Amino acid sequence: MAEVLVYVDHVDGAVRKPTLELLTLARRIGEPVAVHLGPNAEAAAKVLGEHGAVKVLAADAPEFAEYLVAPKVDALQAAYDAVSPAAVLLPSSAEGKEIGARLAVRIGSGIITDAVDLEAGDEGPVATQSVFAASYTTKSRVSKGTPVITVKPNSAAPEAAPAAGTVEQLAVTVADSSKGTKVVSRTPRESTGRPELTEAAIVVSGGRGVNGAENFPVIEALADSLGAAVGASRAAVDAGWYPHTNQVGQTGKSVSPQLYIAAGISGAIQHRAGMQTSKTIVAINKDAEAPIFELVDYGVVGDLFDVVPALTEEVNSRKG
Repeated sequence: MAEVLVYVDHVDGAVRKPTLELLTLARRIGEPVAVHLGPNAEAAAKVLGEHGAVKVLAADAPEFAEYLVAPKVDALQAAYDAVSPAAVLLPSSAEGKEIGARLAVRIGSGIITDAVDLEAGDEGPVATQSVFAASYTTKSRVSKGTPVITVKPNSAAPEAAPAAGTVEQLAVTVADSSKGTKVVSRTPRESTGRPELTEAAIVVSGGRGVNGAENFPVIEALADSLGAAVGASRAAVDAGWYPHTNQVGQTGKSVSPQLYIAAGISGAIQHRAGMQTSKTIVAINKDAEAPIFELVDYGVVGDLFDVVPALTEEVNSRKG
């Protein structure tokens, strides 16, 4: 069976959930080979092996941290040359898409970004995408070279499939041309204790109907009761009620959680584009004619300041 390269997204060896999803999808089209760049590959290999990685190609070099993505592209290209894979899979993060695009240019291959599903085809992997502000679903395949595909988080449930996960050192030469942009400082993002927005299984978002920054704790309380991430509409962000890093939509972040709860959000097309691929959508809005109700699985017509606290109380009581 052909091998499939999977780029590992991790923090100091702690493998992030989107990588486990990629390993699950990779097994549909071949044998997953993980590419781990950075420290603590041995620790990561155990988790990667448990989720189907037949081997782990590992490399660590100071250039991975000292410069922007180009040295990592050098490393992924070295892995590509060593394996001759049937496909290369990466997470659809900002970094993952840039690495994937640069790799595709170098190896003369086509690229598909923001896939939400992946299946084997007679002429290569077939990727499902949600396009044109989520108005259409398309199935595509790369027609030239080795497919490079980035996949949105929460596109597949990680499945355990124990494999060898043998660590092999990958020889990498970082080109001088990859050292054009140096990282001069890093500032850790302050942790809220909540899941990362784009990776969360549940997202609770507030919009114009929240009516002020002082009212967003109502949204946060429901999110915390569910172990969810907090999102916001563009209207709420533009009004200064919540940080731009939490904006969901065409000009913010795209999310695809198992459950998306929209409170006080009308459902403008730019917001729908960022959350329409969510598996289950619940809307709370006092306007029964709000466009958001056109795409929901469950709709509640009511004042969010009545509905959301009651829902939070019910969730907490069931947990207790």
